[in-house]
Parts: sequence; C-alpha cells; structure tokens
Amino acid sequence: VLPGEFIPALEREGNMSLLDRQVISKAIYYLAQHPKLHKIAINLSAQGFSDERLLPLIKDKLQQYDVKPNRIIFELTESDSLSNITATKRMVEKLSELGCAFSIDDFGTGFSTFNYLKQLPAESVKIDGSFVVDLATNPVDFALVKAIYEVATALGKKTVAEFIENEQTLKILTDIGVTYAQGYYLGKPKPVDELF
Repeated sequence: VLPGEFIPALEREGNMSLLDRQVISKAIYYLAQHPKLHKIAINLSAQGFSDERLLPLIKDKLQQYDVKPNRIIFELTESDSLSNITATKRMVEKLSELGCAFSIDDFGTGFSTFNYLKQLPAESVKIDGSFVVDLATNPVDFALVKAIYEVATALGKKTVAEFIENEQTLKILTDIGVTYAQGYYLGKPKPVDELF
C-alpha cells in the first residue's frame, strides 16, 4: 500500500504520530542491523514534532540498539515546519542536543522567505524535486535552485537535490555546487539488505 493511500487518513484522524513512532523504531533498528548504512533520513510529520513522547522514544531506541545519534537526519517539510515554528525550533534544538541532524524537506514549495532558513538550525536543505525535474530546460527552475543553493551555503547549510532523473541534471547540479543528490538516475529504492 503506497503512502499516498494511508497517510491522508492518518492525518485526518490525527494519528500521524503512530506512524512516526513506528518509522523511527524501524529505522534505528535498521541502523543497528546494518553498520555499513552510514546515515538514514527519517521524514517526520508536523504532528510528530509536537508529540512529547517522541523524544523519549528516540532516546530509548538509540540506547536499546546502541546506535550513534549522528547517523540520523530528521526531515520535516517546509510547510509543516512553518505551521508552528516555535515548536519546530524547540524540537530541533532537542534533537541537536541528542546528536541527531535536522533537514528542511521540500524547500521552496511553500514560497516562504529565505529568512526562514535563518530561523531554524537545520544542517541541510532539500531542494524540492519540482524545481529539479526540468532544470535542464527551464531557466526559472535553474535560477531558483541556484538561489536556494547560494543562500543555504551562505548560512553554512548543505544542500540536497531530489528527483535526479538523468546525467544532464546531475551535471548541472554538480556545476552549481549542490552537496548531495538523490533520484532514480543514481539508484532506485530497494530493501536495506540489498544495499550492500
């Protein structure tokens, strides 16, 4: 069952934190079982970020499976982050104290100001794939990606571009200076056992 089918129902019922807790537990278990897996990024919901039980769960699972917190990057979408910036900042600070990293996902889709990047202590910014898909043929997308990269870099943040579908797009992103890339051109999703 694809996430698009069950996530809206969980969001409507206010139960996204149940999924967040399951995903966190499973991801930390994967890190323990697969030491060659250097880092894992975990998408969290806005509900998860306001769930007071989340931080104790993360601490507990890190101890239970003896996993170093610097192997985990928590991601929250730009729009969810903005929905309650005070709570988001507080959670990011607590995650940072634990040793986990934080990344802003889908940056640019909310059309927020770049000032937002200054407010959250994110380690990286994930450039939304909608700006990357047509990068080679759309000068506006190119300008937006370059601007996001330059502002993020000036603030000392790494950048991640998603939806890399071909070599040309990867080359353009490399020339811009984007730190990391992800997409089907580089590799399709597969079970963790098949990664190594």
